[in-house]
Amino acid sequence: MNKNDKLVTAIDEFKKVADSSSIDIHNKKYSLIVDRIGVARRSLGSDLDIKTSIIHQDDKKVIVQCDVYLDEKHLSTGTAEELRTTSRINQTSALENAETSAVGRALAFLGFANDSIASAEEVSLAIEQQDRQLQTALSELEKVSHSGNYQAWISKHKSMLQKIKTNNPIAYGKFQERFTELKQQLDTKGVLSNGG
Repeated sequence: MNKNDKLVTAIDEFKKVADSSSIDIHNKKYSLIVDRIGVARRSLGSDLDIKTSIIHQDDKKVIVQCDVYLDEKHLSTGTAEELRTTSRINQTSALENAETSAVGRALAFLGFANDSIASAEEVSLAIEQQDRQLQTALSELEKVSHSGNYQAWISKHKSMLQKIKTNNPIAYGKFQERFTELKQQLDTKGVLSNGG
């Protein structure tokens, strides 16, 4: 069996596994990195070579590159960046998380993907980070004491809110409900009409 047949067979096997194990996020199917690695390794065995290298590492971030080879021929590359301050886990394991993501992305570029190159883990983390940003913005809005503060709040969060509105309309819709509530409270207290 030549390498193209092996790869096609492996990708077909992945599609079967992905149908039952993918995670649905905002009506798109995302596969788990562990499924990509497991099927690739089971199907291609030692003919598959996954090589990772650290591109950048300092006290703020880690960037890892993964190159995938089949029968010693380079077929795909994936990179991933992790910020050490993103989560408690990244404070101690940013390198490991970046490596895992880079491997997942390289395998996705090789064909081990369903609706997206991004993995379920990546999308879930992005949603969690957006939620934290929205919660922080709402918390700051609650502390607004005059119209000048309110205008500063709008300026500070405008681009982030526009980005989330475009990329995650469900989260933005929930934010909008709470924002409207808080804005009405501020208006009732006279906060938005005083010049401060």
